[in-house]
Amino acid sequence: MKKITSSLLMLLSVAAFAQTTEEPNPILTGAPFLRISPDARAGSLGDQGVATSADNFSQYWNAAKYAFSKDYSGVAFTYTPYMSSLTSDVFLLNATYFTFLGTDERSTLAASIYYFNMGEIELNSLNAATGQIQQDGLAKPNEFSIDLSYGLRLSDNYSMAVTGRFIRSDLFNGLNDATVQPANTFAVDIAGFYQSETMSTNSFDGKLRGGFQLSNIGPKLDYSNSDDNSSYLPTTLRLGLGYDFKFDDYNKVAVSTEFAKLLVPTPQFELDEEGNILYKYIPNKGPIDGIFSSFGDAPGGGKEELKEITFAVGAEYSYNEALFIRAGYFHENQLKGDRQHMTLGAGLKYNSFGIDFSYLIPTSKTNNALENTLRFGVSWNFGGETQNSYDY
Repeated sequence: MKKITSSLLMLLSVAAFAQTTEEPNPILTGAPFLRISPDARAGSLGDQGVATSADNFSQYWNAAKYAFSKDYSGVAFTYTPYMSSLTSDVFLLNATYFTFLGTDERSTLAASIYYFNMGEIELNSLNAATGQIQQDGLAKPNEFSIDLSYGLRLSDNYSMAVTGRFIRSDLFNGLNDATVQPANTFAVDIAGFYQSETMSTNSFDGKLRGGFQLSNIGPKLDYSNSDDNSSYLPTTLRLGLGYDFKFDDYNKVAVSTEFAKLLVPTPQFELDEEGNILYKYIPNKGPIDGIFSSFGDAPGGGKEELKEITFAVGAEYSYNEALFIRAGYFHENQLKGDRQHMTLGAGLKYNSFGIDFSYLIPTSKTNNALENTLRFGVSWNFGGETQNSYDY
């Protein structure tokens, strides 16, 4: 019973799947908390941020954006209740710091910590002598990552960044079982960001943005000293585009879209003679082999591969860079997780301080761990403005 209970902890970070006439086949990974948007701004734009304008939370989405920050240094903190409709002790915390290096404002350094607390889990077992269920204490599972990134502006319009990440996943905290252990590993992100010069028309000034991120490239998480039972990291490829419409000195609208795909092997089927599914299994491959094979391993071919791509769209209206109104939409195929939701949010900025809120509205029948949840974050910038403040 202990092992069964502990195994179920893996599901705390994964949304339930809708019942359909087809067989759901989501891609499962270890450390799924790394797939949860930590900041309220991105959370109100449909959970996207690879090609949005630079902000204090860029470390998670695209560290290359820091090279285009309008402020020399900054910090940010976010708090996200998780599964708030069911419990009050599951939450995510994120803290981020970034700064430019030197006076030429071409290179940046950023650090962050991302902590996921899964609350308390009561451990029970069956007493063979009495036939009664007995309590064996509490497990306090948690996961966290610590990141350090370096970004460099390679030209006036393009920058790249690399991020190193330490990951610890302790799903069995409090469980007295020698067969399981906390899993530790490391990962690397590679990201790029493009921002055009100002493009003027008779009606507005504009800027084009584009970005990519290849995140969580690294060894598997090993919970039991067995490669057969290790879990892939949520290696993800994100591609995005955005455009700013600046109508005057006070009013601006920014629109953006993003596509993402997990670069992890798809679970495979073992069929009987009549074509019925006997069982599923996850191919045991190396991390790099798994990345390349993930582009063509979905059972069913090309159409199934397309189902593994998520997309998001969002828009942000800002007035005088002080008031922000945001909305977005996120879509994931119903057979791959069925996360489909609209997002709304707002932000306020006064001098160097900012605060952001977001709210998620599910649009599918599948329960969403963040529904009816208000996410918020605060930021503070210091060190003065950079040359990026005069781009328009």
